[in-house]
Amino acid sequence: MGLSQDGIFRKLFRIVTFGLELIFVRSYNYFSRNSGDIPAQFHSLYYSSPERTWKNTRWMGCRTMKCPLDLWIYQEIIHELKPDIVIETGVNEGGGAAFLASILDSIGKGKLITVDIELLEGRPIHDRITYIKGSSTEEKVVQQISEMIKGSQVVLVILDSDHNKPHVLKEMEIYNEFVTKGSYMIVEDSNVNGHPILPNWGEGPFEAIQEFLSQNDSFEIEKDREKFYMTFNPNGYLKKIN
Repeated sequence: MGLSQDGIFRKLFRIVTFGLELIFVRSYNYFSRNSGDIPAQFHSLYYSSPERTWKNTRWMGCRTMKCPLDLWIYQEIIHELKPDIVIETGVNEGGGAAFLASILDSIGKGKLITVDIELLEGRPIHDRITYIKGSSTEEKVVQQISEMIKGSQVVLVILDSDHNKPHVLKEMEIYNEFVTKGSYMIVEDSNVNGHPILPNWGEGPFEAIQEFLSQNDSFEIEKDREKFYMTFNPNGYLKKIN
């Protein structure tokens, strides 16, 4: 056959993966074809095809699991605000950090502070990026970030770590204090728990946003940032108004 055993196994794995993905997608289309919500259907199709879409998205060679439609919105926000500091929680492979650093390069200003409990080898290194290892809600990490942003006129926050409601809510309660008026706290992956994907996830970012806003009138949801119809962050673009 001209293939090594390893090559055969890899080919079989791809075939099985493709088959399972096809079954999942067709099942979804069958059960949702009468829903009439075309954006939600496309969102679920996109999300249920990870090896083709969101797990196969790269910025300058660095993989990012963010939706490109959201990344386009991020560059619009950064271009408008020209932030001194962008704070990101959740690093993963660092593709999102690489993207943000590139946009900061393009506007000629700004630093990125990004924090995660684990920093993977091979993550992108850039003069504008500072990596912090630790929990985003850990007191010493929060204090370190607080010291680093002193004197900053414009601060933007992007929350993308643990997506369970208690953690997200705690992050929001901490990091909203760092956001400057007119800037944003972006809460990522509020699409889980049926908004519209992964309905069995349990309470997550979407529910954390609801609870936070019920107790805090300093932010408002800016739906105009969801202009491309599909976003991984529904109701997650929060603008600080007070």
